[in-house]
Amino acid sequence: MVKPCWKPHDDGDSNGRVDGLLWSKDLGHHVYGQFSMAVIQANNVVEDQSQLESGALSMTNPGPLGTFVGVYDGHGGTEASRFVNDNLFSNLKRYASLHQDISENVIRKAFAATEEGFLSLVQKQWLNEPKIASAGSCCLVGIICNGQLYIANAGDSRVVLGRTERATREVIAIQLSTEHNASIESVRDELRMVHPEDPQIVILKHNVWRVKGLIQVSRSIGDAYLKKAKFNRPPLPPKFQLPEPFYKPILSAEPSILVHKLRPDDQYLIFASDGLWEHLSNQKAVDIVNSYPRNGIARRLVKAALREAAKKREMRYSDLKKIDRGVRRHFHDDISVVVVFLDPHLINGRPSPCSLSIKGGEGLPSSANS
Repeated sequence: MVKPCWKPHDDGDSNGRVDGLLWSKDLGHHVYGQFSMAVIQANNVVEDQSQLESGALSMTNPGPLGTFVGVYDGHGGTEASRFVNDNLFSNLKRYASLHQDISENVIRKAFAATEEGFLSLVQKQWLNEPKIASAGSCCLVGIICNGQLYIANAGDSRVVLGRTERATREVIAIQLSTEHNASIESVRDELRMVHPEDPQIVILKHNVWRVKGLIQVSRSIGDAYLKKAKFNRPPLPPKFQLPEPFYKPILSAEPSILVHKLRPDDQYLIFASDGLWEHLSNQKAVDIVNSYPRNGIARRLVKAALREAAKKREMRYSDLKKIDRGVRRHFHDDISVVVVFLDPHLINGRPSPCSLSIKGGEGLPSSANS
């Protein structure tokens, strides 16, 4: 029997707690150690979604045990990020059951099925709700299973590993995810290579590189208006309509995948949407995690980013905290953080046979009028 992941020294709230626009689960247990989560809302409706699932990773019994982490940074609305939050993990479990294991192939199939499911939803709804065609989500996933770490990413969220250097005993930051943002030269080069017939595939607009002058990320779940030409016409709002037709998808939902065998000196993983990395460097985030207690560490990272955001606008952090959602977006983005601590005894021995499912940000204001 798989038992719930709960220990007497957890933070005592299985679903996290809300303090204004800040949601946090300060400390919990997953099958390979401990974790901490936090979400800060900036938009009228929070567009970030996140989850941690720990226990069985397939529907077969006995199946592989592990921990699944997802950070989904939505844009153009909440529809895509919520759909991913509700469907990606179940798609992964379905394919892991069919293949009897976790693999790159299983992860790719889970991403593809989630993309296909959302585009089917767009097909059904877009005549009545045309803006759903411009809703998309970055999608960052981490899976720890059988001593292996799988990182899959589509978009510009990021995961950073904190690893102890054996010679100096210092903890260094190692970025594990590949990002897909037009601000990165290699991403622009890739887009030009895939679309050689289109000299306007990336455009520098107001000093920011954008795909077709519209969007910064080159890979995502959703964004149907840049994947299927039938959605790039009325009733889609004119600002999203391209002046010329296209004959193949402009954006991709294909994730970049890294497989890493975990080592005893791999201490923890910091998963976060780009709102965190806009204000904190990889090493700064690792230094914070390394310098403070685990309890509440994700919340501490969020607050460190907000202090930097306030400093950039030459204002006090205490004044930034008084600004309400919606207006807050002018100062920082929604930010989701999941810090996953790795216990080498559990990773290389027998993982704790317990189950846990937690969604980040539950209880934050969910509508413009709430």
